Amino acid sequence: MKTKTRLLWLLIATSHLFVCAQNTEPSRFTKQANEQVLKTLPFDNKQDFEDATRGFIATIDEPAITGENGKEVYGLAVWDFLKQEAPASANPSLWRQGQLNRIHGLFEVLPGKIYQIRGFDLANMTFVRSDNGWIVIDVLLSKETALAGYNLLKKHVADLPVKAVIYTHPHVDHFAGIDAILENAPNQPNSIEIIGPKGFFEEAVSENLMAGVAMGRRATYMYGRSLPKNEKGNIGTGLGQTTAVGTSGLVPPTREISEEGETLRIDGVEIDFMSVPGAEAPVEIMMYFPEMKAFCVAEEINHNLHNLLTLRGAKVRNGQLWSKYIDKAIVKCGDQVEVSFSTHHWPTWGNKKIVGYWEKQRDLYRYLHDQTLHLANQGYTPREIAEMIKLPGAIANEFANRGYYGTVSHNVKAQYQMYFGWFDGIPANLNPLPPTEEGKKYVEAIGGEEAVMEKAKEAYNQGEYRWTATLLNNLVFANPNHKAARQLLADTYSQLGYQAESGPWRNFYLTGAQELTNGIAGKGKTSSNIARMSQNLSLEMLFDMLAIQINGEKAADKDIIINVSLTDTKEQATLILKNGALSNRIGILHAAPTVSLKGDKQTIYTSFTQPESIMANMQAKKLSVEGRLESLKDLFATFEAPDSYFNIIEP
Repeated sequence: MKTKTRLLWLLIATSHLFVCAQNTEPSRFTKQANEQVLKTLPFDNKQDFEDATRGFIATIDEPAITGENGKEVYGLAVWDFLKQEAPASANPSLWRQGQLNRIHGLFEVLPGKIYQIRGFDLANMTFVRSDNGWIVIDVLLSKETALAGYNLLKKHVADLPVKAVIYTHPHVDHFAGIDAILENAPNQPNSIEIIGPKGFFEEAVSENLMAGVAMGRRATYMYGRSLPKNEKGNIGTGLGQTTAVGTSGLVPPTREISEEGETLRIDGVEIDFMSVPGAEAPVEIMMYFPEMKAFCVAEEINHNLHNLLTLRGAKVRNGQLWSKYIDKAIVKCGDQVEVSFSTHHWPTWGNKKIVGYWEKQRDLYRYLHDQTLHLANQGYTPREIAEMIKLPGAIANEFANRGYYGTVSHNVKAQYQMYFGWFDGIPANLNPLPPTEEGKKYVEAIGGEEAVMEKAKEAYNQGEYRWTATLLNNLVFANPNHKAARQLLADTYSQLGYQAESGPWRNFYLTGAQELTNGIAGKGKTSSNIARMSQNLSLEMLFDMLAIQINGEKAADKDIIINVSLTDTKEQATLILKNGALSNRIGILHAAPTVSLKGDKQTIYTSFTQPESIMANMQAKKLSVEGRLESLKDLFATFEAPDSYFNIIEP
C-alpha cells in the first residue's frame, strides 16, 4: 500500500532559495492607496482574532520546525514581524490576514471532541476523537510539520491510536505529511484506514507530475519562496503563510468515497460525507458530524476569496458549481450546525453566524460566475469584465470574502476562460506576435528605447504603475540587457506588490522585481525527480509522462515500436514513436516490434527513467532485450529534460 515520493513541483519550487534586499521604498501613491484601505474596511472588528485564538492549548517552543538533519522545514518565529501595525509597504488588509494566519499551535475546536493544528504549514490538520482513538482529517504537506503537530496533540491531549485518516482532496498540502502518522502511530500502520474522494490518486499524480515543472516554477512566484519574510517581502499567501519544505509522501486511499457521498460510522463516530468534485479541486469531500453538530467544509469555504484559477496553474474551477455545493450544505444542515471548521484558517461557531458566513461565500462565487457570463453575453472581453465587476458591499466588506488568495480580477477571467477559452474574440488577438518580437516592434513604434524610458518614468512619477509595467515589460523583452529599464520595472513591480491585497499577487510582483535585479535563484541546478516518482505510477501514467519529454522536431523522422512486458505484474504495453509523437497501447503487444523489453516493474521503470541503467540490468539478467537495441538510443536521444528555472520576466 505504502509508497513514498517528494512531489516534483514542491522540490523545484523550494530548491536553492536566496534572499535579496528589497530597497524600493513605497511611493506616495502606494501610501495613499494603502491608507485608503484602512478607511474602507471595518478594522475595528476583532471577531476573527477572537476566533483564531479561541481554544488555544499549546505550541512548540522552538522558532522553527526542523527535520532530522536540523534543517528548517517551516519557520514560526520568522513571522513575528507581523505583530506590529501594517507598514506603508503592505496592504493593511493583507497584513491583517497575515497576522491571523501566523497564529500557530494546537487548538480545541469542540471540547473533548475536535482539535486542530494550525499555523504549522499552509493547511490545517484536524483530529476528531473517536471511541478508541483519533480520526485525522488531512495531514499537511510534510512529514516534519505533521509530526510536530501530532506530537503536540499526544503531549497535551491524549496519545491514542489513529483509527482512520481522511484526505479531503488531492492538493499536496493536504496529504503529503502522511508518513508522520503511519510511521509514528501507536497501533499498526496497516490497520489505519485511509479514506479519500473517488479518483484521489489519479488526480494527485496528474496535477503534480504532468505539468509539474512549469507549475513548480510558477509556484516559486506564487508563494514567494525566494523572498525575504519581512515588511517589504513575503507577508503570507492569504490562504496560509507559506508551504513547508520537508519530506513529502503519497499513500493512496484504502477506501474511496463515491461521487454521490456516503455515510460511515468510523470507530463510533458517524460521518456524513458530501462529495463536491469540480469546484476547489477535481475531487473533494466535505463532511458533517451530526452527533457533534460540526461540519468540515474542506477547502470549499474559507476566510478569503479562493482561486477559480490558481496562478501557479491548474484546471479552471467552476464558480457556479462551487456556489451550489455551499448551498447544498446549507440545506443539508444549516438548521443544525454549531461548528464550522475548514482545512485552512480558523473555525466559526454559532448557527446564525455560520449560516450567514456560508451564505455570503455561496453568493460570492455565484456572483463572479453569473456576472461574468452576463457581461460576456453583452460582448465584453475578459479584460473589460475584470475591470467592470465590483462585488456588492454586503459581500465585499466582509473580511472573509476579500481577495487574499484569489482576486475578483483573475477569477472573472477564469470563468470567461472556462466557457470561451483563451481567445477574447478580437481578431488582432487571434495570432499576436510573441513577446520578444512584439516588444521590439512596440519599442520601435514609440520611438526607440529612450522614448519608452521617458514615457515610463513619466507614468511612474504619476503613480500609473500598470501602464509603467506594460511599457517596460515590452522594453525588457525587446532588450533584456537594458539595466535602467530592468531597475525601473523592478521598482514598478515593488509598488504594485506593496499595494496588492492578494498574497499571490504581491509575491508575483515582488519575485519578478527580485529576478529583474538579481537573476533566478538556483539557475542551472538539476532538480529532476522523475525516477523517484515513477515507481508510484501506472504503466500508462509513466508512458504519458515520458511522451511530454519528447522533442517533436528531433523525433519527427523516427519510426520505433517497443513492446514492454512486466514479469512480476504481468502487464504489457506497446510504445509507438511516429510523426514526432509517442503513443502507448496498454494491455497490447505489437506483432512486429522494433525492440522488446522484458523485466520486473522496477527494472522496466528504471530503464525508461534512467536509460544509463539498461546495460547493467542486461548484464545482471534483470532485463531482457530482443530486437534492435540501437532503437532505444534513438528514442532516448529525442528526450529533452524540462527546465526547472525557465525565464519569466525576460525572454
